[in-house]
Amino acid sequence: MTQRIALLGHPVAHSISPRFQQAALDALAIDARYEAWDVPPADLPIALERLRSAELLGANVTVPHKEAVFRLVDRLDPLAERVGAVNTIVRRDGQLHATNTDVAGILAALAGIPLHGASVLLLGAGGAARAVVVAMHQAGVSRLTIANRTLDRARALAVLAPGIEVIPCSLEATDATLREAMAGASLVIQSTTIGMLHGPDEAGSPVPADWFQPGQTAFDLVYNPERTPFLRAAEAAGARPLGGLAMLVHQGAEAFRLWTGVEPPLDVMFDAARTAMKEMASR
Repeated sequence: MTQRIALLGHPVAHSISPRFQQAALDALAIDARYEAWDVPPADLPIALERLRSAELLGANVTVPHKEAVFRLVDRLDPLAERVGAVNTIVRRDGQLHATNTDVAGILAALAGIPLHGASVLLLGAGGAARAVVVAMHQAGVSRLTIANRTLDRARALAVLAPGIEVIPCSLEATDATLREAMAGASLVIQSTTIGMLHGPDEAGSPVPADWFQPGQTAFDLVYNPERTPFLRAAEAAGARPLGGLAMLVHQGAEAFRLWTGVEPPLDVMFDAARTAMKEMASR
């Protein structure tokens, strides 16, 4: 029996997850299909019931369903509850177990970057930022500045990092706290949609180009394009650019392990993801 894995979202046609997940399944000769299910919010309960079928290994969950699935699964692990979002569901003995692999994906993408005791600047305080804050807490950073246009949202994330000095500030170039944090951070993480291909501000960057410092690491959660304006500015200033593709593939790889119990072929996944992005860019 061919097994199945679903991606639940609305819309999902833009996602490259089916490409790199299917490539990994095929490379390991696992008889399974990774399918994109476009699920309007009203149909989410029906989709979750479909996941209970014997041929389903589980699912990925993307916007706008990452919070709505909370009440529809059987088991919600502490990590997903803490992050406030589910992105992976595993079917075990007919029950739906929910977790969040974004934290693991972030830490894997930052492997080799010294984080313990580091000073980190996070740009943006949306849904993706919650996983970043939890990851930074797990990594033991000493100071985390969170910059957001709505200051209250930045303040609200502090609860996710107990014991760490968390400094909320405005994401405005005139904010002195932001500029000081940028100058002193060894790692700057960009979690907004600025710079995203076909996004509302495709050519933009959340911070001025001349604020980057040589030796910094600049990590953009945006994965398409691989080199955003934020990353190009960082590289030009002597900082190390790190795109969001690594996080996307690594969070997918962690989900793959949970569904199959098998170590995924990361090189195959990265190659398939890059091919899919090139095809999207040429359309």
